[in-house]
Amino acid sequence: MKYILTAIALTLSATAWAGPTCSVPQEKWMKEADFKAMQEKQGYQIKTFKVSKGKCYEIYGFDKAGQKVEIYFDPATGAEIERK
Repeated sequence: MKYILTAIALTLSATAWAGPTCSVPQEKWMKEADFKAMQEKQGYQIKTFKVSKGKCYEIYGFDKAGQKVEIYFDPATGAEIERK
């Protein structure tokens, strides 16, 4: 029983730290360069850009107020999905 509870707790904690999931087919994704340019035009300073495990665009950097951000975006539209 103890092992089952430990497994459940580990699964729930991993889920809590996971980012969102994007289900847009990759052929419909915005080009990475266009996405980055769009975000920089909105005032973001992108330090790290990547495709998340959930297949969303993800940036780490700073917003126009200089605050640290970690944000997930829809790769097709560039719309913000989640901010941590």
